[in-house]
Amino acid sequence: MGTLFAACAAYASLAAWLWLTLAQGMFWRTDVRLPPRTAPARWPSVAVVVPARDEAEVLPRSLPSLLAQDYPGEAEVILVDDGSTDGTGALAERLAREQPGLPLTVTSPGDPAPGWTGKLWALRHGIALARTAHPTEPDYLLLTDADIAHEPDSLRELVSAATSADLDLVSQMARLRVVGVWERLVVPAFVYFFAQLYPFRRINRPGARTAAAAGGCVLLRTEAAVRAGVPDAIRQAVIDDVSLARAVRRSGGRIWLGLAERVDSVRPYPALGDLWRMVSRSAYAQLRHQPLLLAGTVAGLVLVYLVPPAALLSGLASGRPALAWAGGLAWLLMAGTYLPMLRYYRQPAALAPLLPFTALLYLLMTVDSAVQHYRGRGAAWKGRTYARPSDA
Repeated sequence: MGTLFAACAAYASLAAWLWLTLAQGMFWRTDVRLPPRTAPARWPSVAVVVPARDEAEVLPRSLPSLLAQDYPGEAEVILVDDGSTDGTGALAERLAREQPGLPLTVTSPGDPAPGWTGKLWALRHGIALARTAHPTEPDYLLLTDADIAHEPDSLRELVSAATSADLDLVSQMARLRVVGVWERLVVPAFVYFFAQLYPFRRINRPGARTAAAAGGCVLLRTEAAVRAGVPDAIRQAVIDDVSLARAVRRSGGRIWLGLAERVDSVRPYPALGDLWRMVSRSAYAQLRHQPLLLAGTVAGLVLVYLVPPAALLSGLASGRPALAWAGGLAWLLMAGTYLPMLRYYRQPAALAPLLPFTALLYLLMTVDSAVQHYRGRGAAWKGRTYARPSDA
């Protein structure tokens, strides 16, 4: 029975990888970049809204890049200080004085109202201020995190893409920092797994049901935000970027998501614990806090990522070539589809065969996310813990 079970698991894993490689929206390709674009006849106005909570460490590397945007139209930056205790707001004002550029407004909304996550409460305040501070509200809103640095032409290229393709939401997955050993192992896989769940090509298809965005860089048409009722309609969302994209698509908006070329995260994750907290804080929320979905996810990760190397090694050790071939081919497909993401992150191809180990880490992070949730510490971030939506 054990031999039969091992063979069935190996063949099922191989079948899963054949399907993922050929039928899951070509998720493994990394050439989804901003769509073809031309400069608009009239540059629309833009308000850049930056929610920030205790971001003094990264702000000197990110905020100046926003203030220095080379944008031909009217634009301003609104930094929403979300209850920081490290002087984030004062630092932002000092940086703006030292570097002339786009006008900066620093504001604070106070503690989140019941039922709101901190980031969405800050975005609500910043968007409301952007829409009422001037006689006419901005045509677009750029929602970008405080740890995201933009090249000087970033805003111009985002707006050109939105206007050229008549898109209501344009989002770029910022290139995350990859410097330390754990960042090299975990970060490219994080984006790879995200693309596997939300294939960019499928998202970008008009009329598609799949919807997602990358919260670090979202250009949103103001009219579309009003029509979708965001951020109020998603005020409890821990995974706010996916919820935002779904709300915009449900309201009839056209969305686009791809990888960034000139938008980078400057937040360091030097230790495994830093990356662990980044993933585990929202992993169980992604599963809607459902134990059955957790069990299915764990079983799926084992079958898809852990069975191939186990089958290969077991087949070689026991002299069962069919088992070894099934496991080896599945592992080869896994590593092969991971190579484009490693190239995008400028990492060596030798890391590709280590993806099962990284998947095991993600499995443990997901289980830990559920454990922390049931201990009352789920979705914790920077001193705040959020209940599941039904309890909020």
